[in-house]
Amino acid sequence: MATTDLSSGAVDHARHELVAVGRRMLAEGLAIGTAGNLSIRVGDLIAITPSSIPYAQIEVEDICILTLEGEQIDGRAKVSSEWPMHSGIYRTTSAKAIVHTHSPEVVALSVSRDVLPSIHYAIHSLGGPVPVVGYTRFGSDGLAQGAVDVLAQHSAAILQNHGAVTYGETIVQAYERAQLLEWLAQVYRLSLTYGSPRILSIEEMAEVAAEVQRRRYGGPAANTEPAP
Repeated sequence: MATTDLSSGAVDHARHELVAVGRRMLAEGLAIGTAGNLSIRVGDLIAITPSSIPYAQIEVEDICILTLEGEQIDGRAKVSSEWPMHSGIYRTTSAKAIVHTHSPEVVALSVSRDVLPSIHYAIHSLGGPVPVVGYTRFGSDGLAQGAVDVLAQHSAAILQNHGAVTYGETIVQAYERAQLLEWLAQVYRLSLTYGSPRILSIEEMAEVAAEVQRRRYGGPAANTEPAP
């Protein structure tokens, strides 16, 4: 049973954030129409965008509030079909917010590659080379499990013939990781037009990780963004 108070300011804030980031995702081309979904964990509840409503038309009252088990306890719209994936990620990782996109560069990569390699050191902030989860129908338990398996070691996963999912400490961090993933996929595609791209080695990525750690000067471990 949910114990988080629905009338709390945190739940209301999460609803407003999801509406704002959904419109940003649409405007910046990481999704079209109603594709993809966003969520924020608030205690033992999940605030998640609804099904079948274009992001430009979603209002605060449409945001669905679920228990971690998937029971909808508030919100006037129908919950996204991908709620099992969001719930699974929250129950098995440190995620506080999740962004699921259908961004074009990532979708294109997903149908032709098994992994997004270390084409640039910034991929360190996603946990290194990003695996592509084998195709399973949207909304399925198999898709949820595939994403959960990858996200045990990464903050991003690519879903074959589908899209991507990223998570973070905040919805803004999760969204920025989705942007980074799309940029990396685009850079990789462009590099292939020039020939065989040079991929950073395991040793070079380990050096990046060590330098990121050094530059934190004992700062919080949650800060995983690479040094410039």
